[in-house]
Amino acid sequence: MATQSKSQFATIALDYEGSIARIVLNNPPVNVITVPMMEELVAALEDVEARPEVAALVLRGAGKGFSAGVDVAAHTPDKVRNMLVMFHGVVRMLVASKKVTIAAVHGSCLGGGAELAAVCDLAFTTESATWGFPEISLGCFPPVAAAMLAPVIGQKRAADLILTGRKITGDAAFVMGLANEAVPDGELDELVEETCERLRSLSPSSLQLTKKALYAWDAAHFTKGLDRAEKIYLEELMQSEDAKEGISAFMQKRPPVWKGK
Repeated sequence: MATQSKSQFATIALDYEGSIARIVLNNPPVNVITVPMMEELVAALEDVEARPEVAALVLRGAGKGFSAGVDVAAHTPDKVRNMLVMFHGVVRMLVASKKVTIAAVHGSCLGGGAELAAVCDLAFTTESATWGFPEISLGCFPPVAAAMLAPVIGQKRAADLILTGRKITGDAAFVMGLANEAVPDGELDELVEETCERLRSLSPSSLQLTKKALYAWDAAHFTKGLDRAEKIYLEELMQSEDAKEGISAFMQKRPPVWKGK
């Protein structure tokens, strides 16, 4: 089957193979999600949504891993609002996508990268992958995960991951319900392709309507939850001394000194 490639992007790749679209995060060495990448993701997702023949979208990372998360340098006071609005725009597009979205995860899948994977309809991971939401170690929190993780994996497990910032393996992500299946290294591509083959045999329009019905209840709650989390993040968290200290300490490669305010 012929593959069409969209080459106008610098930090991602977009390809089509019949009814399957593929977006690859490609920002070496760890696919950090920068604002320019967010802009490219918006353009790529718009292109995918405009194609009625596309049934599914596969999202993955190039090289060593899926993504180490959003660029910490974009969290400074002069940049954070624009960054957060842009990133949440990407997330909202993925959530609202009419296509079946599939995250294929290997290596590091952290912070904003883990949020992108978590909002996909399906997520497949290698057993050795590293998942986590480590924002609390910077004095911050992950707004998307705060809004949607508890309904996916349960309140206690969501609180554990978000409040401690601990990292887990792909195996543990599967057990928790963050991933549909965890497989040994080297078997991820086969699993993703098997799923794509099933989706290729189905009606794209029927899949779209089924997905619309499947999320009819959750969509409204996610939108309200993310709006509230974003407001808390920008108007309260980013005004705190500890959040500013956490970002500064990371950028300066030193331990943070918390003041509790």
